[in-house]
Amino acid sequence: MTDRESPGEFEGYGGRYVPEPLQEPLDQLAAAYDEVASTDEFQADFRDHLESFAGRPTPLYHAKNLSERYGAAIYLKREDLLHGGAHKINNCLGQALLAKRAGRDRLIAETGAGQHGVATAMVGALLGLETEIYMGKKDAKRQAMNVFRMRLMGAEVNEVTRGGEGLADAVDAALEDFAANVDDTHYLVGSVVGPDPFPRMVRDFQSVIGEEAREQFQELARTGDFPDAAVACVGGGSNAIGLFHAFRDDSVDFYGAEGGGEGADSSRHAAPLAKGQDDTIHGMKTRVLDDDVEVHSVSAGLDYPGVGPEHAMLNAVGRCEYTGITDEEALAAFRELSETEGIIPALESSHAVARAIQLAEDGEHETILVNLSGRGDKDMETAAEKFEL
Repeated sequence: MTDRESPGEFEGYGGRYVPEPLQEPLDQLAAAYDEVASTDEFQADFRDHLESFAGRPTPLYHAKNLSERYGAAIYLKREDLLHGGAHKINNCLGQALLAKRAGRDRLIAETGAGQHGVATAMVGALLGLETEIYMGKKDAKRQAMNVFRMRLMGAEVNEVTRGGEGLADAVDAALEDFAANVDDTHYLVGSVVGPDPFPRMVRDFQSVIGEEAREQFQELARTGDFPDAAVACVGGGSNAIGLFHAFRDDSVDFYGAEGGGEGADSSRHAAPLAKGQDDTIHGMKTRVLDDDVEVHSVSAGLDYPGVGPEHAMLNAVGRCEYTGITDEEALAAFRELSETEGIIPALESSHAVARAIQLAEDGEHETILVNLSGRGDKDMETAAEKFEL
């Protein structure tokens, strides 16, 4: 393994910790991204696809009933209304358009909750690219409908049976595929994780979330130009960075909601920022869970032992406060938003809703912006097992 200084360094986190054979293709990807992605031509093409295919812009919604209940103005950035039901389509369109321009004819991806896999299958079908998805068998079982959606759109889905049969194992399998097929394959990483340039590339493609929300909040809010707090769930962390990035220089407090599982002090959770340590995983230096912790969250998309390196940096410098939200708290928020606003969130997003409710109850923030990163269709079977209705 070798580490190379790169623009992907975040105060000592990030970098590129990969076998030597992967250095050159990653150099090529970074060069292509740096050269092409910022051009007016590419940005116009990307923005056109975001509007005509994905359904942007998404609205900023004042959750009045929830706000009245908890005494703070809570706003939801409605990424759940995008094509496919989650924010994942933003990044997938950007990377797939880049891969197409680079002459790649095959996409591979990892997925946990299945939303990234679905979005990858969508853009693969749209752009005529062969698509193969790696998904842990455990996740494939609890997200069977998303597996069907991927296959319906022509993607091959490989159920990974190694290790814990979860997201981390799917990433390992995808990396192995990429190493063996670098000439014709683009690895469409789904979050702000992995070796450079993936963390900054995914962040930039997802930053449309915060850019829109910042402008919309100025138009809709009655208590000031910006929210007091911005809240998002954090697994790998793409939806959170996508929201936070536009407000990075503003007086807006950042809050990340990790998968607290059975509690951060238990042996079953997915909260590396709150309870992990510095280490390397999947080609990056970041915060990683100890080996004696069983990676667990009720939401498959947060079921990951590491986190994006930019989040590790934000945590280290104190710019963002990260808190583990337990399964019980997330399920309660899932049900409460459904009952009070008629909006069924993804279980991942429910962690952010739960954290926003906690902040509202604390009474220190008058306005709270929540990234509602996905809708809850995919989680109906899990919820039905938990609730007696």
